[in-house]
Amino acid sequence: MSFSLSTVFRPLTRAVTYTRWLHQLIASVAGTLAGFVHGGTFRSTGMEVWLWIAVLPVPVLLAAALIPAVRRVEGLQAQLLLTPGPHGPEERAGTGISTTPSLSWRDRGRTAGWLLLRLAVGVPVSALTVQLPVLSFAFLQAAAGHRTHFRGLPAIDAPHGWYALLVPLPLVVLLAVAVSAGSLMAAAAGLLLGPSAAERLAVLETRTERILEHNRLAQELHDSIGHALTVTVLQAGAARAAGSPEFTDRALAAVEETGRQALTDLERALRLLREDVPHPAARPVLADAERLLESARAAGSTVRAELSGPLAALPGPVSREGYRMVQEALTNVLRHAGPVPVSVRIAADADALELEVRNPMPASPAPVAVGRGLRGLRERAVLLGGKAVAGPDEDGEWRVHARLPLSRLR
Repeated sequence: MSFSLSTVFRPLTRAVTYTRWLHQLIASVAGTLAGFVHGGTFRSTGMEVWLWIAVLPVPVLLAAALIPAVRRVEGLQAQLLLTPGPHGPEERAGTGISTTPSLSWRDRGRTAGWLLLRLAVGVPVSALTVQLPVLSFAFLQAAAGHRTHFRGLPAIDAPHGWYALLVPLPLVVLLAVAVSAGSLMAAAAGLLLGPSAAERLAVLETRTERILEHNRLAQELHDSIGHALTVTVLQAGAARAAGSPEFTDRALAAVEETGRQALTDLERALRLLREDVPHPAARPVLADAERLLESARAAGSTVRAELSGPLAALPGPVSREGYRMVQEALTNVLRHAGPVPVSVRIAADADALELEVRNPMPASPAPVAVGRGLRGLRERAVLLGGKAVAGPDEDGEWRVHARLPLSRLR
């Protein structure tokens, strides 16, 4: 029994019950204003006044539904008054109620249906909100022995004490109607003001782009941090084996520079993940490739580089992804072959950018496994319309080669 009573009275303790009630009362404002404009409306008697309030604003509401911004206003009002809980941007997005202007005639039709439903529900609720408390007061006066006759209500000519039993009944009915109508309008808002098919598609595309961006950031962090850790491990090992203070100083300087660059990449990735930061740090491009070559040389490799073509004039996406591809190739050399001689070729012309990294195979090569790095390298090339291959060549060297077309990006 206690559970049933708590279920019955729980809506009365929730703020959303009263905000929904307010939402229904607001719906009769348009009819009230129309009644003032239409002479003689409030000289009518009884329920005729409420009938005029329900009918007069219909043409105005239908015309208003054609205005795209009206759907946005109604959506914001529905979110704030019909849905419970906090109303921050994320919470509002989860209500299923759209706040975008009408984009099609279907949206305008749904908005018109919503406005008419608000009027059809709001006017009766407003009428009951006015009349039922008056009826309770009439019963109270009748219980006290007074005759009563209020406008719009039947007269009580035979007062009696038993009318006291009827005093709470109109208020209970009013609360039940307000709660039920509020739940009805909240459900209808999702149907009539919910996102259209075009809006749902746009949200899906935005979410997909965000996932792809996060995956790209994960790949960049893998490349950058993996390169930094590989160089640091090799430098530390070489410094300990050399036993030379001069070499140790150079190794520590290389570790410091590599770590600083890795921290910059990490900070940039984290800033991109924070939506409140509008201008993240710039990503490295192929014009900065000398930094990668010096890092590999500092790790003990002999690097022979051939850079040709207008690298500084390359399109941004190609230049940035090309930098990461060279970085991953050099990281794989240091990680799997150690400080061996490396040949790097970066050549750009009007049609394509070519990247090639070669190094001798280890004396006892480990089984070749396609890890995240090589897979990411190939994915980068495919996304730019190019192709990347990695593996042993006929000369017994490990070769990473990528060709990225430029004609479609200019």
